[in-house]
Amino acid sequence: MVAIKRLSTVDADFTAKMNALLAFEAASDESIERTVAAILADVKTRGDSAVVEYSNRFDRLSASSMADLELSKSEMQAALDGLPAVQRQALEAAAQRVRAYHEHQRLDGWSYIEADGTMLGQMITPLDRVGLYVPGGKAAYPSSVLMNAIPAKVAGVKELIMVVPTPGGEHNQLVLAAACLAGVDRVFTIGGAQAVGALAYGTASVPQVDKIVGPGNAYVATAKRRVFGIVGIDMVAGPSEILVVADGSGNPDWVAMDLFSQAEHDELAQSILICTDAGFIEQVQASIEKLLPTMPRREVIETSLTNRGAFILVRDLEEAITIANRVAPEHLELALADPDPWVSKIHHAGAIFIGHYTSESLGDYCAGPNHVLPTSGSARFSSPLGVYDFQKRTSLIKVSQAGAQTLGRIASTLAHGEGLPAHAKSAEFRLEN
Repeated sequence: MVAIKRLSTVDADFTAKMNALLAFEAASDESIERTVAAILADVKTRGDSAVVEYSNRFDRLSASSMADLELSKSEMQAALDGLPAVQRQALEAAAQRVRAYHEHQRLDGWSYIEADGTMLGQMITPLDRVGLYVPGGKAAYPSSVLMNAIPAKVAGVKELIMVVPTPGGEHNQLVLAAACLAGVDRVFTIGGAQAVGALAYGTASVPQVDKIVGPGNAYVATAKRRVFGIVGIDMVAGPSEILVVADGSGNPDWVAMDLFSQAEHDELAQSILICTDAGFIEQVQASIEKLLPTMPRREVIETSLTNRGAFILVRDLEEAITIANRVAPEHLELALADPDPWVSKIHHAGAIFIGHYTSESLGDYCAGPNHVLPTSGSARFSSPLGVYDFQKRTSLIKVSQAGAQTLGRIASTLAHGEGLPAHAKSAEFRLEN
């Protein structure tokens, strides 16, 4: 039997147990920090030569130059054209839905004119160039290509550079096909900290980008954190999470499989069920025992559920929602008979999946909203990746002659108060005596 933690809000030590359940240290290993720092410094100094050397060493390649590590657009097109019809149709349908959803997110500039003729406003411009990191090897995620690349293109990003490691020289055709569909401009078969360094600093072959997005392993996450400030990054993501709020009205097999859907990512993933019905919790436990042996990633799922999973019994749905807001999960499922009234009570979640038919996995692939979501409680202050992450806001100020008389006196007074006389004089010079 899978030993999943049991918590109840009636227990005196519930808060302490809840805090322990949610505790997760995402600090990078010291050795990883040292390795990444050395690689980044080397790439910054030696550029292409360092990238080629690290790629050959870590990915078992025999490239002689960066020209050997860039794929042509014709290769991406060939990957798309070579897909089985069913795969291509699914990929195209997902891309269309992701694009349609993100079209609604585009921001527009605005301005207004005050009575004295002063114009104030905001201009929206896309980033010039974005780098997209895509995991390679065993972990190949064409869905991540769509979710990262399409919003960038919808935002108007002029050039999208994708990096993807190819251990042993193996190219994942689905990933390349997704890149073709999403409008990726250039693809380099490089990965790890060296790829992040190449994107952040630029080399003779890899252009410097303005922002780096996309998931990766601990070395990639550490590298992204280190280059932040030189370039923008999307986020430093923690393990995947799902929290299911249930009232016992659903199918326990469905709930069990939804918990599996996150647990199968890795041993550190977290799957939590909050329920008002003790009997339903037992049904879900029985479903887990029944379904787990059928899962190819059974060991990963079992470790995840045992170490970080939980069943939480609550008195009522109000209490369930309070706890859900405390957790601020990446994925929140409302597996309720009447879920709609509860949606507005959720203040902190990366994405909310509403009703029994809305499995989290649909959001991962094809519903439309982005699957790049805040983790580890950061939904309290962060949002899903979207078009707005690839656009910048610039303030517009055009002060009229009349406006300079009013604003100049205000600025002068405040500048003198701050002990900055040049600021004051700059405004005063435009005053009409």
